[in-house]
Amino acid sequence: MNNFFNPSRPSPRPWPNRKKQTDKSAIFLCSVSILVVFFIVVFFITYSEMPKSLFSISAFSGSVQFPQCRSEILTRTLLGQKFLWYAPHSGFSNQLSEFKNALLMAGILNRTLIIPPILDHHAVALGSCPKFRVLSPSEIRISVWNHSIELLKTDRYVSMADIVDISSLVSSSAVRVIDFRYFASLLCGVDLETLCTDDLAEQSQAYESLKQCGYLLSGVRGNVDKCLYAVDEDCRTTVWTYKNGEADGRLDSFQPDEKLKKKKKLSNVRRRRDVYKTLGHGTEAESAAILAFGSLFTAPYKGSELYIDIHKSPKIKSLVEKVDFLPFVREIMIAGKKFASETIKAPFLCAQLRLLDGQFKNHRESTFTGLYQKLEALSVKNPGLINVFVMTDLPEFNWTGTYLGDLSKNSTNFKLHFIGEQDEFLARTEHELDSASHGQKFGSIPMSLDSIKKMQTHCYPHGGSNVQLYIEEAVCSCASLGFVGTPGSTIADSVEMMRKYNACSSS
Repeated sequence: MNNFFNPSRPSPRPWPNRKKQTDKSAIFLCSVSILVVFFIVVFFITYSEMPKSLFSISAFSGSVQFPQCRSEILTRTLLGQKFLWYAPHSGFSNQLSEFKNALLMAGILNRTLIIPPILDHHAVALGSCPKFRVLSPSEIRISVWNHSIELLKTDRYVSMADIVDISSLVSSSAVRVIDFRYFASLLCGVDLETLCTDDLAEQSQAYESLKQCGYLLSGVRGNVDKCLYAVDEDCRTTVWTYKNGEADGRLDSFQPDEKLKKKKKLSNVRRRRDVYKTLGHGTEAESAAILAFGSLFTAPYKGSELYIDIHKSPKIKSLVEKVDFLPFVREIMIAGKKFASETIKAPFLCAQLRLLDGQFKNHRESTFTGLYQKLEALSVKNPGLINVFVMTDLPEFNWTGTYLGDLSKNSTNFKLHFIGEQDEFLARTEHELDSASHGQKFGSIPMSLDSIKKMQTHCYPHGGSNVQLYIEEAVCSCASLGFVGTPGSTIADSVEMMRKYNACSSS
């Protein structure tokens, strides 16, 4: 054994020629040393590649006490109310779709919905439900929490209720809501003045309180009695239903195929479960002050829904109808209508062309084909100049060599209109939205005058909203010659919904 640690001693002969019994202690120590080095290397590689939001979760170990769950917080500060929180993701249209689902869930479960901010485009991604490859609910919850705090710190926080008009829902008592900022201030014990500024130093008590809050609401350490129930069912295991007459817990029609089952060692796993029977009155979840979902995204897929199938439930028909279409706030609709009437000044066609993002960049030709066919048909019915409002992610300097480039050159037959990023009215509308601060007007818990003043003074966004997208959708809702959207685009679906409900004329 001394020979192993002391190089000055004679070295043993090479292993193949050794006749004597091997020194087992030396071999054991050598093996242990190699394993230690291996695990250190693996740790640092893993740490370097691990998302910060996930590593912040693993930083907590052992028994964790949550001061936010003290009885006086739950009963006095929150007035004994019960809340629903969820984790939106992807682009704005997906986030709006999830918001509608959250409103339905809150209504069914009789909970106050915590209104989230609008996240940066794809700042948080879910993954693929059809491929059974998604972030777990706890992972996506902590990612959304971290990003929400980052939006506050950088003065870019815009509430969903700043952009989407939910005033009729709230005034009719169809749902109860509370602004995320006010809720976080109450639960985490962080003053609004501190919460809505960049003073959150990483070593401060406020920062630690917010970190504890995020860790609590992520549900990584499980449920906290009478405080948190973290829903761990996601689109890989569950399709939520509500009083539709079918057997609770039966297998859904969409299951992973045989190849996927073998690859991921899955069985028939997706079950249809009644959300009220699972999380409503009389259940373990019902007693918790906060019910935390992960993603609430759903979409039709192979004859089923990916996660939520309650939109046709006759038991909540009235609420479904109210949530089905949520218009933009008046500042956005006014800006869209003014652009249509004062800039375009004529009947026009709207073309929503998604050409760069994700799968859409591989289908440019088919996207252009739809527009070409529509314009050909219009040219027959309406000879003369056709006005076209273009809503696209392809910058104008890249139109050369595309069908858009050809249209822009054909000034005899077509006149193209679009909104530039530097257009003055964008900044003006954004300022009007910031001043209106619609999201701060909603809260199921009565706010003191001091709290209202702090919200208005400190929780003031500076250029965080994607106002161009919203105004473009409003313009498209006013297109009297029709609308051509990109197949599969959620933005196109949103515009179609606005046109279905005559948003332009009713706003």
